[in-house]
Amino acid sequence: MGQHVIKMPDIGEGIAEVELVAWHVKPGDTIKEDQVLADVMTDKANVEIPSPVHGTVVSLGGEVGQTLAVGSELIRIEVAETADAPRRAVERATAAQVMAPVVAEPAMRQAPPEPPPARPAPQRERSTGGSAGDGERPIASPSVRRRAWELEVDLHEVRGTGPGGRIMHGDLEVHAAKLGARPRRPSAAQAVAAPAAPLPPTGVERHDEQAIPVIGVRRKIAQKMQESKRRIPHFTYVEEIDVTEVEALRARLNAKWEQSRGKLTLLPFIVRAVVLAVAEFPQVNARFDDEAGVVTRHGAVHMGIATQTDSGLMVPVLRHAEARDLWTSGSEIARLADAARAGRVTRDELTGSTITVTSLGALGGIVSTPVINHPEVAIVGVNRIVERPTFVKGTVVQRLAMNLSSSFDHRVVDGVDAAKFVQVIRGYLEAPATLFVG
Repeated sequence: MGQHVIKMPDIGEGIAEVELVAWHVKPGDTIKEDQVLADVMTDKANVEIPSPVHGTVVSLGGEVGQTLAVGSELIRIEVAETADAPRRAVERATAAQVMAPVVAEPAMRQAPPEPPPARPAPQRERSTGGSAGDGERPIASPSVRRRAWELEVDLHEVRGTGPGGRIMHGDLEVHAAKLGARPRRPSAAQAVAAPAAPLPPTGVERHDEQAIPVIGVRRKIAQKMQESKRRIPHFTYVEEIDVTEVEALRARLNAKWEQSRGKLTLLPFIVRAVVLAVAEFPQVNARFDDEAGVVTRHGAVHMGIATQTDSGLMVPVLRHAEARDLWTSGSEIARLADAARAGRVTRDELTGSTITVTSLGALGGIVSTPVINHPEVAIVGVNRIVERPTFVKGTVVQRLAMNLSSSFDHRVVDGVDAAKFVQVIRGYLEAPATLFVG
């Protein structure tokens, strides 16, 4: 018998350290070659670390939430010595180091490890789509595996249509629909949201508490928010907007075109108004490299769309909003939001925004103070629509009103320019015909 030490592989892209977000084995477990041992997370990706050998887990090199340097000890495994064990271990360790990372998902897998493959050294990639063979480990991201676990679906039975036969979320949902599968296990989000214990009767003191580690995607979100508030002096400006006319226009457009073009929400109208206002105030459509002291103004409007997911806020990017009409904006916003919530959003779809719009929809409150998506310099916050009595030519009438709560980097955008920018947006939304002039 001997011990094999697996070190944290070099994932590439200049990554020097990673965060350990999940263990799928524990000391004493018997493991098989190619069985997933752990999930680690870089700034951009979630990566599965497989075992290059058969054996028994002796010790783990870190705890969930800990940051590990590339090259540090990840896990120690006791293996049986065979004539070709050293050669095979080197081959498998090399394969693990060049393994392509999976795009970061908003939810980490909570399921226990899948049953080990029937035969060692399975083929990791397939040239054409199809179901995995008996000895192959299906190729899928952690969020797909988590969803399969919730549905109790065997991924070996699912036909993958992605590159190399990778199983996508759509493939899993189609397969589950054919089986009539419904979630029979609680999701990670449901588990977190569930109360630790039933509420006691009134008058009974409670002394229970629950410590929840801030790890994975949640830690990345927390770090980004902290960095934004630490670096950027925020200036927030709130303005009330009468949206009666734009809501009436939206209703008429949906009545005529919803069946053929899709249903419009208010968000595409707001995006259009922001695009037109940016043309007058280009300083808000910018990114500030404060270390280099350089502000880069962008001609293209790559609109970040803040989207709430089970794991927290993500910001997929609506590319070239300036070149889109209401329906193409609306359909792309819906696609990006669905992808973010389902864990299908890609790395490219989460980077490169130049200005962001954030909305809590019906829960939007009357005022908010949105945090700027660093290194951008402006964010437009949308509050909920309410009915308010308004004076119109001396008569009190019922109107639909909504506040815009917008934040700006005061180092780059002066207060008067921020106010004028929001007032221009207001003008377009209160007279929606002007959205289509010029």
